[in-house]
Amino acid sequence: MKNKQFLIYGLVLAVLAALMYAQFRTWRNFDWQTFWTQWKHINPLNIFYAVVLIYFTYFLRAWRWAIFLRPVRKGIARTQLLPPTIIGFTGLALLGRAGELIRPYLIARRTKLSFSSQMAVWTVERIFDVGAFTILLVLAIFLPTDLRFLPNAEIYPRLRTGGFLLIALVAFMAITTLIVARYGDLVAEWIERRFSHLAANLGHRIAQKIREFHGGLDTIHGFVSFVELTFVSLLMWWLIALSYREVTHSYGAALADMTISKVLLLMGSSMLGSLIQLPGVGGGSQLATISALEHIFNASHELAANCGILLWLVTFVSIVPAGLLLAHQERLSLRWLSDESQLQEEAATAAVAAPPS
Repeated sequence: MKNKQFLIYGLVLAVLAALMYAQFRTWRNFDWQTFWTQWKHINPLNIFYAVVLIYFTYFLRAWRWAIFLRPVRKGIARTQLLPPTIIGFTGLALLGRAGELIRPYLIARRTKLSFSSQMAVWTVERIFDVGAFTILLVLAIFLPTDLRFLPNAEIYPRLRTGGFLLIALVAFMAITTLIVARYGDLVAEWIERRFSHLAANLGHRIAQKIREFHGGLDTIHGFVSFVELTFVSLLMWWLIALSYREVTHSYGAALADMTISKVLLLMGSSMLGSLIQLPGVGGGSQLATISALEHIFNASHELAANCGILLWLVTFVSIVPAGLLLAHQERLSLRWLSDESQLQEEAATAAVAAPPS
């Protein structure tokens, strides 16, 4: 496992190095003095508001997870899930992908539920995240917002094309989710039979993931729960957009025209870039944000780099002090939690690795 992680990190580092070289090759006239001077003129009140908004989104994440748990832990309070949520995202910020499973592992321990059941919740939660953000971005693209008047006139037609693709993606996700919710066991059995000849029991592993996803969908207990989950998800991503706007507005007139629709586009760029990350330092999201600020919104090299780094610090890293404090109070090691959660995942996979006799 360690060798595999080193290989993945090496490949990611190589890709990031290539992207950074391509980015900074165009910055031969980068003015470092201007870059550092811009830090001194940032409005701290805007940054404070941005951090407060981001912290509130973690409460919303805990609230959403409590809704998922309602069928099996009806009396659980949202505040009970807030410390595992904050510690989990701290692990993600400091350890990268290796810290992703800390949150479901801690919630499983706190609620005395199985780790696999919380992994199923985690999977369904991500679908709500993608769906909620996509709805907001598609509305920004197709409603009469200021995205139609970006500095580069060629960008909006591409955005419309991307919007149609996003609609198709959400429709596909919705149809797939409905099929799995209704016929999950039958789909899993068909895949298990159809791909049983493949190496490493791949068909059985895929079938097990579908069963876990099917179990996760059972946490959506009726139409009212679905509406609640959708509302909380949309509110959470709207607050994240507001936080982005506060950060950009902290630079004064230079980025004063950054509206919610524009920051949603900026967030989309950051999310695409986050697919390529190194533990603790990120990389991909910052580069994508900087590139979008420069090429879509015509920010200078120095301003784009400055704002891209600050957005990452506020929206991703600002939770670390609170998470480390909570982990210290509960005498938890993030590295130990990461290793333990990965062991739990491997154990759950191994338990179903062999096809049933």
